[in-house]
Amino acid sequence: MRDLFLAIDVGTGSLRSALVDRNGRILAFAHKEHEQIVPQFGWSEQRPAEWWAGTVETIRKVLEKVDNAAARVAAICACGQMHGTVLIDDDGRLTRDAAPLWNDKRTAPQVVAFGESHDLRGGLEITANVPATAWPAFKLQWVAQNEPEVLARAATVLMPKDWINFCLTGERAQDVTEASLSYLMDWQRREWSDEMCALTGVRRSLLPPLRQPEEILGTLLPEVAQMLGLSRDIPVLVGAGDYPMALTGSGVVEAGMGSDVTGTSTIITLLHDSAVVDPQISNVLSANGVWGAMTLLDAGGDAVRWARRAFHENQRSYAEVTEDAEKAAVGSKSLFFLPYLSGERFQPKSRAQFFGLSAAHGLPELHRAVLEGVAFSVRQTLDRLQGSNGRPDRIVAASGGAKNALWLRIKASMYNVPYLVPEELECGVVGAAMLMSSATGVTSSVNAAAKQMVRFTEEILPDPEWVEKYDRMMPVYSRLYDGAKAFYDDLEALEA
Repeated sequence: MRDLFLAIDVGTGSLRSALVDRNGRILAFAHKEHEQIVPQFGWSEQRPAEWWAGTVETIRKVLEKVDNAAARVAAICACGQMHGTVLIDDDGRLTRDAAPLWNDKRTAPQVVAFGESHDLRGGLEITANVPATAWPAFKLQWVAQNEPEVLARAATVLMPKDWINFCLTGERAQDVTEASLSYLMDWQRREWSDEMCALTGVRRSLLPPLRQPEEILGTLLPEVAQMLGLSRDIPVLVGAGDYPMALTGSGVVEAGMGSDVTGTSTIITLLHDSAVVDPQISNVLSANGVWGAMTLLDAGGDAVRWARRAFHENQRSYAEVTEDAEKAAVGSKSLFFLPYLSGERFQPKSRAQFFGLSAAHGLPELHRAVLEGVAFSVRQTLDRLQGSNGRPDRIVAASGGAKNALWLRIKASMYNVPYLVPEELECGVVGAAMLMSSATGVTSSVNAAAKQMVRFTEEILPDPEWVEKYDRMMPVYSRLYDGAKAFYDDLEALEA
């Protein structure tokens, strides 16, 4: 009986493979770290050949961990880090040994030049996004301008998980979640845009067919099947980018739901039936085809990490720091913290500050104000993310921030929205399993798979007293935020 799903995740730090059962439980997991190459400041590359080697190694490892696993695999599906631009020729050979990654900033001059010579509103209306260094359109511009011979030999551009799919099946394709953040896709038609190709100078023939994540791309190449010890007829799905797949795998599958991924930074995503076309919002398609309006704030776990270092020289654990914060009352005795320790994406000069300090404040209030300050900063963006759709029904928390119960209570009350925590935090792997469950007919749809495969450990409801307090504090926070802008240039001049 083929009752196992084989999921692959091409992460930035490692290649991971997992076997997942029909109930969304991970039965076996293996990872293989790979090197991130930094040829010079601001650049970031990896070798696709290492991703493939890691795929083979980790698949073999997970198959060894479960009885009769090879005969039980029903399907294969990959997700992966987005935007990494892999170029291959007509014969499938890499034309560039290393692919620039999502966090590679070498394209900054191309992004600036594009903004200076084009009306960005037109691109925003077509793609539902604004230019950014991560987008593949600008990575291809950089290659064209700096390594034209590499681009001349290239026949197809693939994303990291598409490269793995090509190695598995010999098929070339991209999925719409990746394309939604390429600056090359028409968001309304969900097809490559000839107009955006012309504007960015990207050769249209480089772009492979666009497919849906749940579609079956093909089956294993004979030599690959033999190498892995798997049946040749196992279907391989198109798959999706890692973040869209993680949204789906966390149970965020319908319009009206939200996601809060708080690690070093904070990524807030609200699902809608259509994109929210706003120059300060990025729009991404989730793996099951719902639009997610998203924004990334540099403020997140990094603010808590700073407070632990600054106040305790890292001598106290995060749990002990949270215990301190729990001793403070809601609102931290009217102490505000603006958490912009490393600026913001659209306000790079912004700074952090405490406001309202008095002799009545101590460490508990300082620590709680940091947690509340991050939540205040998120609340400022929620109205934009909501568009005209109102508050989300619930928000699902993931990553490290999901482990801080006090912070979840603060956020639920700050936004007046219930928070849920998924049982399985490897959400990308679960999302891939959900797609495979639907594609193979185990469940009738991805949404049906979510009901069967995603479980939540707890629900955190807003505290009415906290809601009322934060509603009164929010206008003051906003005035502080706006008022501080006048000092940023002065601070920069002082430091210079």
